[in-house]
Amino acid sequence: MLAVRLLKIAMVAALAVFALLVTFNNLTDYDSNYQFVRHTLSMDTTFPGNALMWRAVTNPTLWTAGYWAIILTEAATGIVLAIGAWRMLAALREDSARFNTSKQCALIGAGMGFLLWFGGFLVVGGEWFVMWQSKVWNGQEAAFRFYMTLLGVLVFVNQSDGDLADRPEMRGGDRR
Repeated sequence: MLAVRLLKIAMVAALAVFALLVTFNNLTDYDSNYQFVRHTLSMDTTFPGNALMWRAVTNPTLWTAGYWAIILTEAATGIVLAIGAWRMLAALREDSARFNTSKQCALIGAGMGFLLWFGGFLVVGGEWFVMWQSKVWNGQEAAFRFYMTLLGVLVFVNQSDGDLADRPEMRGGDRR
């Protein structure tokens, strides 16, 4: 169905715009989220007497490296998603095999975003650096919204699409 294909393309394109806008924001308002990374890695706003403080990273060079890893992953995610949307659009009216194959970059991009926002923010930030203990520097809820959206689009786009031509069972008078 053409409408479903168009919806999948639009959703992938929206994810691409989101990831690229997050990248742009992190570059143009660098210090805001740098402070987030700094406080998360240094664990300076977690519970007092936290027994996990041995995990804290207090080296500014490592804060910067971590932040740049996040920014570059966001950018790569947005670019791969944009390529995915473009390839799907180019295959819009192709047969089902070609259209389904065109989804590869979209699926990889959504997977990259999921790994960043779930793996990076919830697993590493939330649990390793116990971000959940911070009342001020806790990005788990925002990350949850991001990775669940990515996961939802990934599952939807991954569903196989049939050919656009009329299905044989819908031709003629027998429409059971």
